[in-house]
Amino acid sequence: MSTQPAQRFNHVAMSLPAKQLEAKGRKQIVEFYSDVFGWQEHEMMTRDGELLVLGVHSVDQFVFLVADDEPMKAPRLDHFGVSVGSMDELVAVRDKALEHQHRDLNVSVTGLLFSEHEGVNLRIHSVYVGYKLPMLVEVQYWEWTRA
Repeated sequence: MSTQPAQRFNHVAMSLPAKQLEAKGRKQIVEFYSDVFGWQEHEMMTRDGELLVLGVHSVDQFVFLVADDEPMKAPRLDHFGVSVGSMDELVAVRDKALEHQHRDLNVSVTGLLFSEHEGVNLRIHSVYVGYKLPMLVEVQYWEWTRA
């Protein structure tokens, strides 16, 4: 057993072209991630064309987006994950993302995915969502099953 204190993820950082962090680009990013995921801009940290910080339901959990002359480029399925507490929440995220995709073909949404982990009595349901960031967001619901 470790004597180290418990750790948890608190942020993910990605670089973007400065233009995406100017007013119009920021507005698009904030509207999408706020509507689909409930994330909120930390306006006191925003710097036009330089920085956007999206709070992920807690002041110490956030997505940090910074301008760079050589912005991050990620392979198609590179992602970071968030979890939800129910299948209904997972479906709601997927459905909101699909609504946005009907208006903007830059939105990427997979169908609902499923993996079975019999050794630990677990089913993981997930969906991948992407919009204007180099990495996708994988949303997972962990369904614990009986032996």
